[in-house]
Amino acid sequence: MADYKLFIQRIGLIGVTTLFLSLSGLILLPILTKNLPIQEYGVWAQIAVTIAIVTPIASLGLNGTMARYLPSLTKKEEIQEIFYSIFLSVLPVYIIVSSLIYIFSGAISSSLFDGYVSIVKILSVIVFFECINSLFLDYLRAQQMITKYSILSIIKGYFQVFAVSFFILMGKGILGATVGLLLTNIIVFLITAYIIYSNIGVKIPKFKNMKEYFSFGIPLLPVAVSGWAVNSSDRYVIVLILGTAAVGYYSPGYSLGSLILMFLAPLGILLPVTLSKHYDENKLEEVNKTLYYSLKYFLSIGIPAVFGLSFLSKSILNILATPKIAEEGYLIVPFVALSFLLYGAQTIYWQTLILKGQTQIGGKLWIIASLLNILLNFLLIPYTGIIGAAITTLFAFTFTFVVTVYYSTKIYKLDPNFGFILKSIFASIMMSLVIFICNPTKLLGVVITIGICMVVYFIVLLLLKGFNKKEFLFLREFF
Repeated sequence: MADYKLFIQRIGLIGVTTLFLSLSGLILLPILTKNLPIQEYGVWAQIAVTIAIVTPIASLGLNGTMARYLPSLTKKEEIQEIFYSIFLSVLPVYIIVSSLIYIFSGAISSSLFDGYVSIVKILSVIVFFECINSLFLDYLRAQQMITKYSILSIIKGYFQVFAVSFFILMGKGILGATVGLLLTNIIVFLITAYIIYSNIGVKIPKFKNMKEYFSFGIPLLPVAVSGWAVNSSDRYVIVLILGTAAVGYYSPGYSLGSLILMFLAPLGILLPVTLSKHYDENKLEEVNKTLYYSLKYFLSIGIPAVFGLSFLSKSILNILATPKIAEEGYLIVPFVALSFLLYGAQTIYWQTLILKGQTQIGGKLWIIASLLNILLNFLLIPYTGIIGAAITTLFAFTFTFVVTVYYSTKIYKLDPNFGFILKSIFASIMMSLVIFICNPTKLLGVVITIGICMVVYFIVLLLLKGFNKKEFLFLREFF
């Protein structure tokens, strides 16, 4: 119980961090949408999408290797060997990838960035630091330095808001926003490098066990790339078919729907580390318990969030963006929110395959899903516009969820707790009635409505005995 309580406390810490990061994104959204032309906002969305794909490719899947092999180590020399072996193995890849983006900036900008060559050149440097920062932050996570990880994540999120907002409000447009993003990454790099140096110093590694690390990490690469293709390639297809302005209309609704990931983030960060430690110590009962409660936690928050975001989407987009963006993009939100609910559940089931080293299943699965997603995007977007991209996203995530559950249940019989799911859906429907009655249009009204909805949801869920007495007492003690 002590281990599980520590796990829950860390989830709480990461959850608070993720909440602050999500708020930073919401703060930045109106600054971007209301001070940039819609085409430039579309370019900003393309920058985020490009970083999301390049980082996992350049890392060769070795970020996940650290999360699998570092948590159970205690000797400084062993930790140094793994970290520096991985870092020095991927550093040349980071340099090559960033150089290629710079060299081909002209061609990349003309096809994907509305001709902004200077933006792509700056992006090449941003990508280099993003890759290193991702690896460094994953080291902190693997070493379970959750407080440092959380503080650094918040610093990165809010300094980005400050730097990007400063340049935009000074009239520097999308170019200034990109420079602000670069400055943020440089500062985070300097801080994380100092923390790691203070923790383990510097050592020239012998590159032991690299074959084993690559054997584990490389199969994760297709998962990351294909996951990006399912999650983000629609922005590339939209810009090719409809232009950057359409991406500008699509991205705010997508960002709002993807807030579901805020509730998954603590699990995505902590589960690989915690489960690996329990599994290596042969604590299989702890593995099962952690998976069961992780799924229940995510669904208990994710299900009502899908309902709430869907019914409040137009009001929220009107507040955070512009009426035109709200009108064009609010129908994106329900499809995306449900997609990420399924993705979150799939991520929890996926952990069982990682523990068994069966990462090749995920690689094949996500490749198929990404190909289907891209094909359907090219088929639907010309006829249905940006709503077609949202539909294909839901289809792809449904496919990956079903297949992952199928293979996962062959390893662990994780109880999905259908009774609880039905209770949560019913409580969410009752909660949604509040939204129809209040029908908020202003920020204060939306905030008050969300607060009332939360109270109604959990009261109904408790009345339906969605949590048993033992769980309720544990949560009360925890809070």
